[in-house]
Amino acid sequence: MSLQNNNVWLRNAITRLPAMACAFLMMQLALVPTAKALEVLSAQELASHCALLKTDPEGVHGQYCVRYIQGFIDGAIATDARVMLNAESALAGKETFTQRAMRTRLPNSAERSRAANLAGFCLGDPLPLRDLVDVVVADLDAQRNDSANDEPAMEVVYKSLLKHYPCKQ
Repeated sequence: MSLQNNNVWLRNAITRLPAMACAFLMMQLALVPTAKALEVLSAQELASHCALLKTDPEGVHGQYCVRYIQGFIDGAIATDARVMLNAESALAGKETFTQRAMRTRLPNSAERSRAANLAGFCLGDPLPLRDLVDVVVADLDAQRNDSANDEPAMEVVYKSLLKHYPCKQ
């Protein structure tokens, strides 16, 4: 009789095991702290790095400034090119595996120049990076003086590019 009770107990435990494991997992997930998004870089903070660009262009702060602006532009152009290609593909209808493979490869220079119009700014002919950075830094300095309005750095950089490098219609 006791052996039979042990078998019933074991059988009941085995059938309840998935539910108990799921409940344990849910409890663990509830205790995990929420993930935090990346901290947004403020225009004031970027301007403080860029303020040292003229005195020490090869220093950490000067390079931080230059590489942030360069990364912003590269990211905007690459993202816009990918969005443009995906939108064109969606409008075209069904695509084959080969067509999708070709579309998802890095865009070529013609596609990047067509996509630049999506960003709203067009850099045109090859432009020395330092010239472009100097223009954006001047706008960052103007923003820095207006401490009441501390926008994210990406907004100030984008507005500067729109203002100084608009696309010709």
